[in-house]
Amino acid sequence: MASVQIHDVRKSFGGFEVLHGVTIPIEDGAFVVLVGPSGCGKSTLLRMLAGLENITSGTISIGDRVVNDVQPKERDIAMVFQNYALYPHMTVGQNMGFSLKLRDVQQDEINKLVNRAADILGLKELLDRFPRQLSGGQRQRVAMGRAIVRDPQVFLFDEPLSNLDAKLRVAMRTEIKELHQRLKTTTVYVTHDQIEAMTMADKIVVMHDGIVEQMGSPLELYDHPDNRFVAGFIGSPAMNFLDGKLTGGDRPCVETANGSRLPLIASRVGLEGKPVVYGIRPEHLEFADDGVEAEVVVVEPTGSETQIVARIGTQDIIVVIRDRRPVKPGDKIKLRPVAASAHVFDKETGKRLIN
Repeated sequence: MASVQIHDVRKSFGGFEVLHGVTIPIEDGAFVVLVGPSGCGKSTLLRMLAGLENITSGTISIGDRVVNDVQPKERDIAMVFQNYALYPHMTVGQNMGFSLKLRDVQQDEINKLVNRAADILGLKELLDRFPRQLSGGQRQRVAMGRAIVRDPQVFLFDEPLSNLDAKLRVAMRTEIKELHQRLKTTTVYVTHDQIEAMTMADKIVVMHDGIVEQMGSPLELYDHPDNRFVAGFIGSPAMNFLDGKLTGGDRPCVETANGSRLPLIASRVGLEGKPVVYGIRPEHLEFADDGVEAEVVVVEPTGSETQIVARIGTQDIIVVIRDRRPVKPGDKIKLRPVAASAHVFDKETGKRLIN
């Protein structure tokens, strides 16, 4: 195991800079997830860490060694790819042990290490099969087994679950997390799926347009987003955003264009009248007689909860409730945001002003 230090890393393709001075400290044994929309630079950063892309400037260290100019095979990392990258003419056992064979490890030792990894991943019965005889989830476990046998300092995962169906993705998330808890190997995991990030990570790094917007524990980012981008990206359904202006006084609030008053615990002196964006998560809206009037647009029952799309003035919001209320499109309802859970963002910069 080893820590990983990414310091002021930049990457340019010709005159186009895709990473703008990224710094990420990764502790020994941590499970860090890089998350963000397509094109944010997360996969490029992972490939630079693996040695598959050159670094334009900055440093990447694994343990005490700067690896900028170190060949991939000498970095003591193991990477699990999105497309499994298994050799079709080799059995499961041969695929898992191939990297050891290239290092001239004795066959007895290879068998021992392959059997150990197969035990961990439940692959013992599949060692003599070929990749074409496996399901998607089994192939992904073989790709993970091939990484485990190398006993690397760092595991790198590049969107490993994106080719699996929804039910299998949930099962594989649990397997990967359980594997990390057992092996305690430093892991860097790339995904665009914020649910994967929330459920698997010790630390999430949210990236956007080649910069780090925020990093922290999953609940830290969920409860205290630094800006509107992070607030809207982390959480499903996403946070609701309502435009308005900040008011102060004894009952601070954000007032929308249609006159609705959205409550706050406190305002900020000197910012009264400032155009802002009021953020509230769907589960932090309550039915209340003294709430803001809204019109039901769509009702989406999911079984354990109900999602309601409602309209306040001209702005749509999503409400998540646990109880089964007899509401239907066109109904007028009254909603009260939980003031203690509200966020206020600067309309121009997106930075959080109040939380």
